[in-house]
Amino acid sequence: MRFNTLKDWLAWQETLYPVEIDLGLERVGSVLARLKLTRPDFTVITVAGTNGKGSSVAMLEAILLAAGHRVGSYTSPHLLRYNERIKLEGRSVDDAMLCASFERIDQARADVRLTYFEFGTLAAIDILHHAEVDVVILEVGLGGRLDAVNILDANVALITAIDVDHVDWLGSDRETIAREKAGILRKGRPAVCADPTPPASLLSVAESLEVPLSLLGQDFFVERPDGQRADGLWSWCDSQQRFENLPLPALAGDFQLNNAAGVLAVLAAVNTEFPVAAAEIAQGLQSVSLPGRFQVLPGAPLQIFDVAHNAQSALALADNLARQDCQGRTFAVLGMLADKDIDTVVAQLRLVVDCWYLVPLPVPRSASVEQLRAALLAGLTETPASNVSIEIFDDVAAAYQGALAASTAKDRIVVTGSFYTVAAVLDEAV
Repeated sequence: MRFNTLKDWLAWQETLYPVEIDLGLERVGSVLARLKLTRPDFTVITVAGTNGKGSSVAMLEAILLAAGHRVGSYTSPHLLRYNERIKLEGRSVDDAMLCASFERIDQARADVRLTYFEFGTLAAIDILHHAEVDVVILEVGLGGRLDAVNILDANVALITAIDVDHVDWLGSDRETIAREKAGILRKGRPAVCADPTPPASLLSVAESLEVPLSLLGQDFFVERPDGQRADGLWSWCDSQQRFENLPLPALAGDFQLNNAAGVLAVLAAVNTEFPVAAAEIAQGLQSVSLPGRFQVLPGAPLQIFDVAHNAQSALALADNLARQDCQGRTFAVLGMLADKDIDTVVAQLRLVVDCWYLVPLPVPRSASVEQLRAALLAGLTETPASNVSIEIFDDVAAAYQGALAASTAKDRIVVTGSFYTVAAVLDEAV
């Protein structure tokens, strides 16, 4: 074996390919063929989108597990441990499994150089194949068409909310981005779109491939009588079936209902092979958890961890914060990547944040604190810049400790802007 520890394997993988991201299926496809895994025995559910992918994977996994099906999943990025990316029966795989899989891939690849993400994707397919699972849920890492996950044909595809993100790779508008995400669709195979306003390009690709595409608000529906029900229950239906009095997902935010609705539409598409009952849906929705998505740690001060890093997710975070009762100030520990829409993210959060603690992230793509500060001060017409509370710190941990020291029991602390920001302090906080 090339290496004996997961740490050494991952460090080597980071140096194997000259660039971090190089979209394309040729390299990963050639190695997958050598591993004889191009047609695995499990059913594949592939999930693409800008926001809601992780939540949708988590809900699909929780419901299918509640129904007694043997499930595996692959997501990215991870928060605290690389092992989180690959799960068997809802549990992260161990180091030994990963090292053994990396060795098999290393032997099979010969002279083919793989990116860090491609190595992990192949390991997920390899491990889940050897585990003999029945159904695998794969989260697309970037885009869809050329993402390594797309090397496997989806039996059912799910596309969640689409927003502008990763413009250097996917394009600068929803139509172009949606066309890339539609790359996970397969001719004649069912697909679901949980975006309430699907771009025309997505519909066009689905039509050209003769894909039976189920759309939120047209083919399946979320119902909450009188707008909002005090008991927190909701209903889902399509033309064939109806589930009433479902509990809200255990993930914060009204937008999670759209994600849950898309999940149920996917389950309807595979119901013959993987049946689920109403009680199992309810159990899955109530038990689902996803660290770093409006994750609230109770106590004084209240602490909230959210990986929001684009306009759509920042708006959802701001909405959740506005709905939450807070009698004191809101401190935001903010670190972001330079290629994100910093101006829009800050604009969404500005009205719900009182004190900003700005930090650089420990990666080359990090935005500088000067960029973050400029975004905060830009466009301020009613509030003088001198009244905007901004503190600068060298790293996330120092900013987090500074916010804890400055806050009172009535205040709340929000750590946000990136997976890197949340990961830097979540383990310590929990």
